[in-house]
Amino acid sequence: MIPNSTLSTPANERRAFERARVPPGPPALPWLGHVHALRDPLTSFEEIARDYGPLVGLHFFGTKYVVVSSASGAHHVLVDRWERYPKSPSYDGLRLFLGNGLVTSEGSFWRRQRKLMQPAFHRQRLSSFLQAMVESTDSMLETWERDVDRGRDLDVHEAMTKLTFRIVGRTLFSIDLATDASDMGHAVEIAQRAANDYAISLVRFPLSWPTPLNRRVKTAREAHDSVVYRILDERKRDPRPHDDLLAMLLEARDEDTNEGMTDQQVRDEIVTLIAAGHDTTANTLAWTFYHLGKRPDIAARVAREAYEVLGDRAPTIDDLPNLEFTRRVVEESMRLHPAVSGVERIASEDDVIDGHRVPKGALVGVMMWNIHRNATYWPNPDAFDPDRFLPAEVAKRPKHAYMPFGAGPRICIGNAFAMMEAQVILARISQRFRLVLDPAHPVVPEALITMRPKYGIRGRLERTCAQPSPR
Repeated sequence: MIPNSTLSTPANERRAFERARVPPGPPALPWLGHVHALRDPLTSFEEIARDYGPLVGLHFFGTKYVVVSSASGAHHVLVDRWERYPKSPSYDGLRLFLGNGLVTSEGSFWRRQRKLMQPAFHRQRLSSFLQAMVESTDSMLETWERDVDRGRDLDVHEAMTKLTFRIVGRTLFSIDLATDASDMGHAVEIAQRAANDYAISLVRFPLSWPTPLNRRVKTAREAHDSVVYRILDERKRDPRPHDDLLAMLLEARDEDTNEGMTDQQVRDEIVTLIAAGHDTTANTLAWTFYHLGKRPDIAARVAREAYEVLGDRAPTIDDLPNLEFTRRVVEESMRLHPAVSGVERIASEDDVIDGHRVPKGALVGVMMWNIHRNATYWPNPDAFDPDRFLPAEVAKRPKHAYMPFGAGPRICIGNAFAMMEAQVILARISQRFRLVLDPAHPVVPEALITMRPKYGIRGRLERTCAQPSPR
């Protein structure tokens, strides 16, 4: 096997490419290729990897597509040679909504924006965010107290979407977006579906054409922009100093030209952070409550840990290391249901991954969904077992067998923020409530831009009766 390490010269790289094997793959239809796999890509790509190996070659309408389901392949694409694998044209649909924000931008512009925004997510700033997370959660729990007395069912995905949206507004922009949560949550869903449809469209009409897809695109953009430009207008009219991400964006100056960001650039970053910052964590929490609903024994351990560490009080930044089982539960939930099922890149030149030939122009899908369920790294991979994340177990696995936030230079900028948020919210809710799943409600994962439950996750709330564990 030809290793993924960097080859010394272009000539050596060419020889390695010519010696490499053609990726294996299932039989294809004439011209259409493997288009049938797109009907249910999660299931299809998982089955393909199981049947043909950790690197599989497909094609769609003549375009070569390589499915990467190994930790070594992920490391190669996202870390070792990340600059040779820019984002694929499939991100064009997402750019219709996010613009040229941190998720979609490339090159020197992306580097500048990443450098500018990184200080807002440094760990020393996280303690200032935690209080807003607790207060927003407690406000939600007051409503839950009334609901549990009335016996009302709950869609936990909808509840977590509203909660995390409110937290993003308070922590990053110093405003309360609670009244916008429903409209923006709906707009994000529309945007994801439309972006997905746009990415797989054979014919892309100009946005000015009134096609059904374009109308959905405009509806979602208008919903995003109405909120964002209101935020910008209110901030510009507010004479008080602010110490948040929005202030950093508005005060930023280019090192060479001393020019500030345009309103369009600020808009793109705000939309990106609002959409990505609340939707991914909301999905993670919803899936976590789903798994805890399936495993009441594990839910009881989370509640017991919260009782022993916190009693009735709210968590602080110093409590997080002691809520270690709670963190492992979140990590295991993100293994089975990562925030995104995979990331897509395009090979800018001929390359070799895991001993297989990847030609220039091929689309490369690094599938976290597959890697996180690969039995090579995860014995009994479909079981929910937080003990997989005990330090001794983590040390046995390759680093990139687990990457819910991506990997390499383009790893999610808010990964520490998101982990703290999920850990705090789960502990705070578990002090008072647990979710009993509705067995008749279908729970189906849907891989759009993010991994969401297609029909939500419904159940009824019950008050927690946590007790300290036996000594």
